[in-house]
Amino acid sequence: MTDSLTYVPTTCPYCGVGCTLNLVVKDGKELVGVEANKRSPINEGKLCPKGMTCWEHVQKPERLTKPLIKKDGKFVEASWDEALDLIASKFKETYEKHGPKSLGFQVSCRTVNEDCYAMQKFARVAFKTNNVDNCARICHGPSVAGLSLSFGSGAATNPFHDVLNSDLIMLVGSNPVEAHPLAGRRIAQAKLKGIPIIVCDPRFSATARLADDWLRYNPSTHIALINSMMYWIIKEGKHDKEFIEKRTKGFEELKATVEKYADVEAITGVPPERVREIALKYAEAKNAVIIYCLGITELTTGTDNVRSLGNLSMLCGNIGREGVGVNPLRGQNNVQGACDMGAYPNVYSGYQAVAVEDNRKKMEKAWDLPEGSLPDWYGSSLTEQMWETGDTVKAMWIMALNPVVSYPNSNGIKAALEKLDFLVVQDIFPTETTPYADVILPGTCFAEKDGTFTAGERRINRVRKAVDGPGESVEDWRVFSMIAKKMGLKGFEWEKAEDVWDDMRAVTPSMFGCTYERLNRPESLHWPCPTMEHPGTPILHREKFSAADGLGTFFGLEYREPAEVADAEYPFTLMTGRVIFHYHTRTQTARAEVLHYEVPENYVQINTEDAKRLGIKENEHILVKSRRGESRPLARITDEVAPGVLYMAMHFPDGANALTNTALDPLSKMPELKHCAVSVAKITEA
Repeated sequence: MTDSLTYVPTTCPYCGVGCTLNLVVKDGKELVGVEANKRSPINEGKLCPKGMTCWEHVQKPERLTKPLIKKDGKFVEASWDEALDLIASKFKETYEKHGPKSLGFQVSCRTVNEDCYAMQKFARVAFKTNNVDNCARICHGPSVAGLSLSFGSGAATNPFHDVLNSDLIMLVGSNPVEAHPLAGRRIAQAKLKGIPIIVCDPRFSATARLADDWLRYNPSTHIALINSMMYWIIKEGKHDKEFIEKRTKGFEELKATVEKYADVEAITGVPPERVREIALKYAEAKNAVIIYCLGITELTTGTDNVRSLGNLSMLCGNIGREGVGVNPLRGQNNVQGACDMGAYPNVYSGYQAVAVEDNRKKMEKAWDLPEGSLPDWYGSSLTEQMWETGDTVKAMWIMALNPVVSYPNSNGIKAALEKLDFLVVQDIFPTETTPYADVILPGTCFAEKDGTFTAGERRINRVRKAVDGPGESVEDWRVFSMIAKKMGLKGFEWEKAEDVWDDMRAVTPSMFGCTYERLNRPESLHWPCPTMEHPGTPILHREKFSAADGLGTFFGLEYREPAEVADAEYPFTLMTGRVIFHYHTRTQTARAEVLHYEVPENYVQINTEDAKRLGIKENEHILVKSRRGESRPLARITDEVAPGVLYMAMHFPDGANALTNTALDPLSKMPELKHCAVSVAKITEA
């Protein structure tokens, strides 16, 4: 008798490209493989190494299967009733004693939209708090803030495949060949089509190898570089005067600012004639697109960096049509969606500001709350909550996040978690963070639930259940329904994921037309999609910008240094990033045999000259220290990084984030994960 195989169409749980695939299930129970979806307009039947192995972690024996409660320092199994009763009691006690700012809720960008919406609604309905945030804060918070200020909407302007309609592609601080391989494939397709590619990156990355023109500049000097580009474009009269006059404001402020940036070689290391060359290539292209990622955002200047790219695109009229735009590549599968769902300290779903009284009244009515009960204050961000533990924040609920590895200053995070009176961690595996919990709740992964992910291009993709979760694990949104029932709260009587989605749609004008029925089509939908008849919006800002007055805004932005620069004590600059074989904190990818084999431990790239001077050999462990901690990665000697610059992947415990800086961008509250000062030493045996 042959095995019975079924194929369940769903969406990859890794980066924000949103590749669709089929999970292969044996006898209705065992997940045995994956195949790419050949009908997908996103990945066209292709998958990257992570996508090909995305099923392997699902049914591993290490999965969390029952609620666990810490008693006398040890975790013991508990029933759901016991665990949820304890959580409800502790959170209510904390709320009544210390108020709504004493609670923190942290939402993952790796789980479905329905989970994200459920958690933020629970936090606001049950405890009247805006202390709810998601891990976009430490990747694309500046995109939300910066693009909103420039264009009126904090999201990508164009879909991924639209690069094939461009006449020039410029990537800044982005390495999609490794971090977003199927978006990188689009870049490769564009190259084969003869579309010029410019890569601006301090490191000679895998994507830089594809480029027709690679521009190396000193780390974290983006604003000076882009200001200088704009200086040359204006000086040579290559700016789009008609677009600027009809569709923007603030040009004179911008012009006055960039006049000071004719020669930025002392800052960026790039001679003015080279800046002029790159600037005019961009300006003279009929349709030019800018693609960026965390090399732009994860800095204390992150929001200004994003606004600078907005300035450049508007200066040349590259907004609102095919083949142009400003497009952030999202590092996690649901970074866009978690923000869209209102898992943010200053907005409800669809970016409806909590500070606006009419928005609060609308939510109070929809959620059956007394008028005036929802707060108007900007809640604490994800990292701010951590530094407020033991003081303002007394209890915290972390869903599908591993902050001990992924947040800056790992030692500081461990100390912060120790200060909490009560911590709930909801996840699918034990992680470096779960030991600090008082209660651990077993969630379900992407293969065990229905729902949606929203890709970086604003395309909403369906996620479909293929197998049951292990043991007593339940869908994460259902956890909030269960505890809400115990607390006597109304509005959480959901029976299935679609009920949660419809709850969200009812209060979210930009996604009201995105029903599950419509999302089930292969091409899915891009929001905004306000009505059932609306076709969706792949390209934003066609006739006018999303701002209230319909205009894009130029900003005159001055260059400022990173919060921490190299000095005599810490003479190296550390940059961080991703590798193609791993994802975030390796909770999933470390359990895929091939991926673990490819990169089993942490490493750091160091320039050939520096290695020779310090007596460091290839593949020996070295000591890298910052003011916050230390790491002992393997040395990879290369000229891909400049002298005085290091590059380390962010995926490993006791790795990059043992070193990184907690200084914040004042506008988006993004920590400076991409830049810190470190020392390097050869490890000598005792």
